Amino acid sequence: MSKVNEIKQRLEDAGIRYWANDNISEVLQKGDKEALIEEAIPAFENVLQKLLIDTKTDPNSMDTARRMAKMYINEIMSGRYDIMPNPSAFPNYIEGGYEGMLVVRSELTSLCSHHHQTVKGVAYIGIIAGPKLLGLSKYTRIAQWCARRGTLQEELNVMIANAIQKETGSDDVGVYVQATHGCCENRGIKAHSSLTQTTVLRGAFKDDPATKKEFMDNVKLQQSYACDR
Repeated sequence: MSKVNEIKQRLEDAGIRYWANDNISEVLQKGDKEALIEEAIPAFENVLQKLLIDTKTDPNSMDTARRMAKMYINEIMSGRYDIMPNPSAFPNYIEGGYEGMLVVRSELTSLCSHHHQTVKGVAYIGIIAGPKLLGLSKYTRIAQWCARRGTLQEELNVMIANAIQKETGSDDVGVYVQATHGCCENRGIKAHSSLTQTTVLRGAFKDDPATKKEFMDNVKLQQSYACDR
């Protein structure tokens, strides 16, 4: 049995879905990723040959199939195969605890699951501090882990919000994502100035207009700061 079919069987036995945006690390064992890369190489090689690309004598294409297999599994879709980064969490009780808003700007790169074109953008993650505080870099690590898979921006926004809510224990979470999509820029309408914005608001971010305004004001401030640098 091939490694791909073996892993599929594990997933199906465990009742785990394996869509493009699903993480399947729960069933992966040591050496599985390397084996998947080796099995993916001839599949990529076949695609290149079907496109009439000479992978035998073209020096720029000879090892492209291997590079593509490694890139998909180890990089641009690594969020499917790697476990979520274990965030450093600290109890929020020092000096009575922090009760204010925290907004973190996280650059991210994802992959459109329809055309496998790059999605590049920024996530602005806002929370009202809950029982736990995360190290600041961990917000970006979580957002990037969520992004590194085939997905839609709307789904990505929800995934980031779910992960942040789970790790912080806060009911009050806002995630604003702004991104450009290769599937809009490089094909179809070829809209090179296209920009997509999505927002997920929960708790006070959704129910309290003042909290929502404070969050969006912070987003604008961070956008201005990034442009000035």
